[in-house]
Amino acid sequence: MSEKTPSFLDMMSNFTKEVVEYAKQGAPHVTESQYKERIRTCGSCNHLKQDVMRCGKCGCLVEHKAKWATTTCPDKRWDPVKVGSAGKTIKLKGNGKRKSNTTKASDKVRSTDTKD
Repeated sequence: MSEKTPSFLDMMSNFTKEVVEYAKQGAPHVTESQYKERIRTCGSCNHLKQDVMRCGKCGCLVEHKAKWATTTCPDKRWDPVKVGSAGKTIKLKGNGKRKSNTTKASDKVRSTDTKD
């Protein structure tokens, strides 16, 4: 039995939920090794639409979703990443306020941005 490919509206809904949670948590990224493992896992998954690198279950663009510490695989193939409460502070454009990205070193979650 084959699964139905998500519609454009399903993909937009999934993406919206993912990006809202990512932003609420302060935009935390996984480590480079976690990212590579997620991409490797997706590469061997039968749900991956390789021509567009899009997940056939949720419709997300894998190369972007795999970077976000707040996301999970819809088929539960990724190791979970716990977002903590003592991360670096980032400045959000537009309102001048600062917000913590809520990650702890003990959670093994860090930004993939090497300019920090």
